[in-house]
Amino acid sequence: MEAAVYLEKILNTLSGSFDIYRPYRIGGREYPAYGYFFSLNEKYVAVRKAQLWAVRTYEHILFMEAEQCTMDTVAEARSLMEGYMEPELVRKKEKYPEKDHMLSDLTVVVLSSRTPAQETIREIERFRYDRSYLFTFRGRSEGHLICVDLEREKVISGRISKQMLNLYSKNFAANKVLQKEEV
Repeated sequence: MEAAVYLEKILNTLSGSFDIYRPYRIGGREYPAYGYFFSLNEKYVAVRKAQLWAVRTYEHILFMEAEQCTMDTVAEARSLMEGYMEPELVRKKEKYPEKDHMLSDLTVVVLSSRTPAQETIREIERFRYDRSYLFTFRGRSEGHLICVDLEREKVISGRISKQMLNLYSKNFAANKVLQKEEV
């Protein structure tokens, strides 16, 4: 499957819940797409002014394309999380995120046209990024790295990102069904 076809399918799936920006520029580099999701849950008594608690959760997804996902690609994804996504999107250049912030998921999805090397696959599976603010009183950020191997039609991720595998894998299953119907 080609990267552009896969990207269209996954963005179509995400567009029901996410705000999608295409293309997305970071520091002079252009990325194919960026998705943003926000959720606010609150509990109050009788009237809104008598609020007991509020929780804000966010998800930021940045898509990258690569001929082949390499160790440099993994390093770039980590750099994007640490140097741009966390300080700019989560903290908005402040010391801490806003009040009632609970969780921000920072996801980088690499669309790899060729299968990554085995050492890169191991690095993706071990990938971990986690940051808490004021001992989690102001919430935390959690990083996810997902590599979509378009050659083998397989999704590679770390243990922390396993819950996302179905979302990114279902486009391959739909593509296989279509291929069987055409034959």
